[in-house]
Amino acid sequence: MRRFWIGVMSVFMVVVLAACGGNANTANAPEETGAANAAASNDKPIELNYAFFAPASTFPAKQMEKWKEEVEKRTNGKVVVNLFPGGTLLAANNMYDGVKSKVADIGLSVMTYEPGKFPLLTIAELPSGFPSGKVASQVIFDLLKEYPQDSFKDLKVITAFATEPAYIQTKAAVASLNDIKGKQIRISGALAPLLKELGASPVGMSQAESVEAMQTGVIEGYVSSREVLMDLKLAEMAKFVTDYPLSVSTFAAVMNMDTWNSLPPDVQQVIEELGPEMAAWAGEYLDNHVKEAMDWSMKEEGLKVITLTPEEKQAWDAKLKPLQDKAVADLEAQGLPAEQFKKRLDELKASYSK
Repeated sequence: MRRFWIGVMSVFMVVVLAACGGNANTANAPEETGAANAAASNDKPIELNYAFFAPASTFPAKQMEKWKEEVEKRTNGKVVVNLFPGGTLLAANNMYDGVKSKVADIGLSVMTYEPGKFPLLTIAELPSGFPSGKVASQVIFDLLKEYPQDSFKDLKVITAFATEPAYIQTKAAVASLNDIKGKQIRISGALAPLLKELGASPVGMSQAESVEAMQTGVIEGYVSSREVLMDLKLAEMAKFVTDYPLSVSTFAAVMNMDTWNSLPPDVQQVIEELGPEMAAWAGEYLDNHVKEAMDWSMKEEGLKVITLTPEEKQAWDAKLKPLQDKAVADLEAQGLPAEQFKKRLDELKASYSK
């Protein structure tokens, strides 16, 4: 199952990633991280350098902008945040290690980009019935707090959030298992088992690469949250969305632990308070943006939504539901509290869905 989570969308994130481009204060690559510079003088603001791999127009980057705005406002200018989206400081495949080594003070990435590092989260990323991105984001944030990941033991998680469930988006309509059979469809490498079970031929690549791959015919579709239809203009090529929710992609923003420990208590408190707020904000932002993207895609590009028949939906369910059971069993066999994690996931989902 580990491979089930490899590159859920380096652009998805640009799937995931979607958002109508707003203006962000970005910076040129720093010579050294900002927090270290700031510690030298009480007269100067504390500078924090915040890295992300996808463009500033994507929804995770919008979360960065909002976090920057709130931190600077709530600390009365005591903290200044420099944003480095688009891989200008760290790339997707070395984001968390780059923060550990202090190339950046803060890094935002997709946890499925680093398969095997966050095993329990594979349970949440599989089809779990999340009704919205906001609910998924709140659940993921709480789970990371309640079940600390070993891979983050030297990092401070400052917030976490998720996409809405991903959907199959294709050039030709997919209304049945027969329609999807053998199709070359991009998905995060770690999530490839989903498509294999449905009979497709999964192609592992970043979300960013999927745009050119759709243009050149290398792939016939992709699996992603739907904001990318507008944000990446994928609706120009993907004319159909199959209305069957699949996996979510999970993001975590982490801070270098030395940077965290160097911050004054009042700044730490601001950042702690922002954690759950930003999880809810990011999820709700994406939900609203997805609606905007779908409306635009249908009006401007003639996008059509394909609804499965009840019989076909049952057939898809029968193919995919065993995957989560197997993931739980495999993780339990490794000595991880997978059953407890899954139970808590369902409890949180029910609570936040009210």
